[in-house]
Amino acid sequence: MPEEGRGGELGSIERQLADLRRRLERVELRAFPSPTPPTPTWTPPAPVRPAPTQTSERTPDAKSDPWSSHRAFEELLGGRVLAWVGGIAILLGIVFLLGIAIDHGWIDEPMRTLLSFLGSTSLLLTGVWLYERKGRTEAALAAVASALFGLFATLLVGAQVYDLIPVGVGLAGAGLVGIVGVAIAVRWEAMIVAAIGILGALLAPALVGAEPTWASLAFMTIALTASVAILLWKRWNWLALGAFTVSTPQLLYWSIENYERQLPATLGVLVGFWALYAVAAIGYELRQRTPAELPVSSWLLMLANAVLIAGAGYSLLSSADHPNAAIAWLLGLAAGHILLGAIVLRQEINREIGSLLIGVGLALSSLGFASAVDGPVLVVGWALQAIVLTYLATRASRESQPFGSNAERLLVVAGTYLGLALGHVVAFEAPPNAIVDGVPHLGDAAIGLGVCAAAALYGRFALRDLDPSIAKLCEAIGAGALFYLASVTIVDTFGVTAAGESRQIGQVLLSAFWALTGLGAVVYGLLRDVPRFRLTGLALLALAATKVATYDLAELDELSRVLSFVALGMFLLVGAFAYQRIRIGAGSETEEVTR
Repeated sequence: MPEEGRGGELGSIERQLADLRRRLERVELRAFPSPTPPTPTWTPPAPVRPAPTQTSERTPDAKSDPWSSHRAFEELLGGRVLAWVGGIAILLGIVFLLGIAIDHGWIDEPMRTLLSFLGSTSLLLTGVWLYERKGRTEAALAAVASALFGLFATLLVGAQVYDLIPVGVGLAGAGLVGIVGVAIAVRWEAMIVAAIGILGALLAPALVGAEPTWASLAFMTIALTASVAILLWKRWNWLALGAFTVSTPQLLYWSIENYERQLPATLGVLVGFWALYAVAAIGYELRQRTPAELPVSSWLLMLANAVLIAGAGYSLLSSADHPNAAIAWLLGLAAGHILLGAIVLRQEINREIGSLLIGVGLALSSLGFASAVDGPVLVVGWALQAIVLTYLATRASRESQPFGSNAERLLVVAGTYLGLALGHVVAFEAPPNAIVDGVPHLGDAAIGLGVCAAAALYGRFALRDLDPSIAKLCEAIGAGALFYLASVTIVDTFGVTAAGESRQIGQVLLSAFWALTGLGAVVYGLLRDVPRFRLTGLALLALAATKVATYDLAELDELSRVLSFVALGMFLLVGAFAYQRIRIGAGSETEEVTR
């Protein structure tokens, strides 16, 4: 048969088969509109097992498996502790070997330094190779950390003990070791390696015995700047505190050695380091604009930074016989902190940063005020600072209900300022003996106690909906300050003559005032059903009775004594009548409502 005939027959057969397949599919769809159910298969029944009795053992799970905690402890001991103990053992072994060699005179000083450098470098390369090629193990980290420590120790011994390494070469070597350590730490996300590299680089001027010159300061500044950038990048907050602790003594040493010759430049250096430390404390939050709570390390670093720079500048200016400039230094730093805090609060940045800056500024201003002024002016300044901090605490609490740690810190500082103001008033403006002898200056006492009462009562109304317990405490402090002010005013006005002699009428009026105030508090507490007012009133009545029965009975003459007892008795009788009458009336109303 020809090829053309065969091809035509095959094509027609394929078309027929395709048509037949389509017909079969349509028939199947009509016969089975839903998916074909699966063919049931027979499975043998499970064997019947007896029910477990109470004494049968349960299958242990992962949480109750006692071996899981053992395995975790074993992994900690075998994977971490052994690695770091091994690294320390290697260092100690090298030290002991060098000690033996030195005692026996086997190697001289240059050879000791060279061997220490080669050994530390070899250990560093070995640790890097193990970590990169054989797995990220604690043993490799321990080896690298030990090697970095050994390199810094080599520079220390070679530069300061043996005088073999020049200062410039030592600084360059320490900087190179620090760069290598930080690069490894960033690549491996290993903070302990970063700590050795960063802190070792910052300690380099001290390790090699560099003099407090501009060159050593420049090296430390570069190292600190690079460290701050890396710490902010990786957010190793607590390591920033370590960098501050290591660099601060060197900064102070340099400042002390150079301020006599270059005082303005020294103050400028202090301002520059303040900016670096401030960026280390709050730079991450400024960059990320995170609304989260500030870490504790940021608070500590910012406070320590302010104390360091303020104290250093004040001491240097005072030592240079510039007391007014020293006070201006404190007040200038305070104004700068408050201004920056106000700017931050107006931006879409973490609110805690603004509150922190303003709080630090207020603290510095209090120190400046204490150095510049005294008397009621200082008390007014402290009381105003307490009011401002209370306001900031209420603002912070509105963002996170209930009180967060930021608001709590601000309230603690506000309470501290209020306590300082009250302490100053009680110690100088209105001491406790003013109840008997009056005050040196009634105007100063009135200003001091008045502003303290105003600050406390502001806290009462500002915190009444946010923290009622603190609001009640502020109420008690404010009422106590006003009560003490009224008592001092009575004694100073009626109980002391112009020549300073005591008059007994003042003590009679004081006893009557205490009893009358107690009676008023009891009646108000009964009418408004406020237990704390009733208890306070009863306490004042008891105080008045104690004063009359002790001081007035012993110190006053017969007529004044009679007046004190009669006034006290009248107020006590009125108080008892009001207490029983109002309580009985309230009980009758309650009974009527019950009926």
